[in-house]
Amino acid sequence: MIRKIDHIGLAVLDPARALQTFSEALGLRLDQIEDIPSQKLRSYHLAVGESHIELLYPTDPDSTVAKFLDKKGPGVHHVALQVDDIEAERDRLVGLGFEALSAEPFIGAGGKKVLFFHPRTTGGVLLEICQLGEAAGHHDSTTK
Repeated sequence: MIRKIDHIGLAVLDPARALQTFSEALGLRLDQIEDIPSQKLRSYHLAVGESHIELLYPTDPDSTVAKFLDKKGPGVHHVALQVDDIEAERDRLVGLGFEALSAEPFIGAGGKKVLFFHPRTTGGVLLEICQLGEAAGHHDSTTK
């Protein structure tokens, strides 16, 4: 079952400038900075109520976020929905014709189990479903 919008991922070319906009100008609280070597990116989690805006900055020119930025420029990269049971939700969505980008969920930002669906099957939006993992939870401090 889908619980809420977990976060909206924004691809950024300049994290300092993006933080100036979202944290300083808009007053959103920076909860965490996290390096995700498996995805070749650094993410900045900014709280917006119960959800987050996740700024995505590539740490390698071969990363999917770097390729996205090269092709489309900065902006909305994906929408993530929090689910109770990621495997059951994957099976339900695949049964409805959504194309999963990997066969199995993997550990993403914040220790969450994540799985992405191809935009051509979701109305043009890269869709992520995520489930809180044992290592995941709310982050009250900035870590790196």
